[in-house]
Amino acid sequence: MFRKILALAVLSLLVSCGTSRSRIQTTKSSTAKTRTSSKKNKPSVKTKTDTKTSTASNSRNDNQVEVLESTSRTVVYADLVKAYVQQYKDVAKDNMRRHGIPASITLAQGILESGAGKGTLCVEANNHFGIKCHNDWTGETVRHDDDSEQECFRKYPRAAESFNDHSMFLTTRGRYASLFKLPKDDYEAWARGLRAAGYATDPKYPEKLIGLIERYELASYDSEVLDRPYVKPEPKAAPVQPKASPAPKEETLVIVAAETTVAAGSYRVAQGDTLYSISKKHNLTVDELMRLNGLSSNAISIGQVLKVK
Repeated sequence: MFRKILALAVLSLLVSCGTSRSRIQTTKSSTAKTRTSSKKNKPSVKTKTDTKTSTASNSRNDNQVEVLESTSRTVVYADLVKAYVQQYKDVAKDNMRRHGIPASITLAQGILESGAGKGTLCVEANNHFGIKCHNDWTGETVRHDDDSEQECFRKYPRAAESFNDHSMFLTTRGRYASLFKLPKDDYEAWARGLRAAGYATDPKYPEKLIGLIERYELASYDSEVLDRPYVKPEPKAAPVQPKASPAPKEETLVIVAAETTVAAGSYRVAQGDTLYSISKKHNLTVDELMRLNGLSSNAISIGQVLKVK
């Protein structure tokens, strides 16, 4: 009888110990699950961060990019162009009242020539219009590589003086006199008139100015000065794409190739060319090259054909 009681006591003790071990294992398993769950939560935090970064990136990509050919090639976003306009619109309007040059034209030229204020000359010398020293300049100067190495450019203590000097440049030179007979609210005529008067040799210069004026509604400042209601221009219809034509015959290709060949004694301007580099290639001075081609400024454009003999 005593043996039976002892055996039952031992069996009860063993059952109790087994249950206790099972509870300990369960606790460890629960802890392990908690840690694992904590690690899994971390990627969700990173996902939120990535989403914000992606949104900012998309927002910037949606912003219109302007590639501006100033004295240094400048890439800016539309918000920087708008900030430039807000900063200098009153200066441009004041110049329009005093000198008669449309504020829209002044602002568009400033945006284009200064890289919306980010170009090298603008940053270093407050020169918003790339005006060189010429013989009549007595103020401070800076040196900058342009058509020739280390050319002399005007330096201004304040941006407003650069805007005023630009107005004086146009009003005191006879070749621009025809511009001041144009209506002050006809920015298209002014843009084309500048090109015709020799301000720039780039054949697309008028379209560049007009594009900036219309994208950023710069003509609204002309209307403010003239005390007239501003009428936003109608968006231009997209050009109709011609139907695909059959592949040209071999003889047609030969004719086209012959037509695009540059004649002897001429040179087609390529990316990165300047009058200075072209003149060196053909043993000319910059002045000789300009006289050969009847150029009144150093501006040239890609694809332009120049006489070199």
